[in-house]
Amino acid sequence: MAYVATLISNPSAPALTYEAIHAALSVLPQAQDPVVLDEGVAVDIHFVPELAADAGALADAVRGALNGAPIDVVVQLETGRRKRLFLADMDSTMIGQECIDELADLVGLKAHVSAITERAMRGEIAFEPALRERVALLRGLSAGVVGDVLRERITLTPGGPELVGTMKANGAYAALVSGGFTLFTQEIAARIGFDENRANELLVEDGTLLGAVAEPILGRDAKLATLVELRDRLHLAPSETMAVGDGANDLAMLGEAGLGVAYHAKPAVAAAAHARIDHGDLTALLYMQGYRSSEFRTA
Repeated sequence: MAYVATLISNPSAPALTYEAIHAALSVLPQAQDPVVLDEGVAVDIHFVPELAADAGALADAVRGALNGAPIDVVVQLETGRRKRLFLADMDSTMIGQECIDELADLVGLKAHVSAITERAMRGEIAFEPALRERVALLRGLSAGVVGDVLRERITLTPGGPELVGTMKANGAYAALVSGGFTLFTQEIAARIGFDENRANELLVEDGTLLGAVAEPILGRDAKLATLVELRDRLHLAPSETMAVGDGANDLAMLGEAGLGVAYHAKPAVAAAAHARIDHGDLTALLYMQGYRSSEFRTA
């Protein structure tokens, strides 16, 4: 069967040299001439292994040949690369921050809350009780500060609007699925161009946070269920779906997707996902689908 290895560097610091491409070619069986997706940033190398291939092992072999260069490697079957359903985590994936940590900073508890967030994302503690514990610390905070946080502290991850816009322009459906809060996902989804968003609801009374979240909490199981629900609703095969995230509560969703991508993720998540992006921005998820930079769109 025919496979493709996609080599991707960060567009802000192109690192895909001739030497790097040659090193990759040297370890891929029956490799064809590289197909340039973006000069200095991304190439496809099509190849045909003699036996059934272990995509993860082949990707590791290419990474080894690259000798530490800041280049991501994704190996997959040639067929079915372009996906028709895209699910994305929000915090530290589609945006550069953890929203709950930024809210906690307003009450002088960012370090404490960030430590809990980190442990939950690494899978060291269960997500749901960790979320309840963190939200309780926000009790009494004005709900109006959410708008201030969105304006002053939250930044979109580079490549996000292009990722969603290009996939939608080619017929895909995009959903933002977050263990965070609807007060943030509604705005972020609109900025980027997602078709829908799902997240947890912070309970508010008289404009003040009550320090609680509506039950049931949207966590690992709910993210997985959303993928299955949307896939079935759109009558898609599992192979036609893509998901991206960085934390332990994304693992089930990433595992169920046709292509699950760990984005600048915690070590356990990166090790378990089908593909990992450690260096590139979110346009890497377009390159791994075979899109050229000239095809990129925004919503």
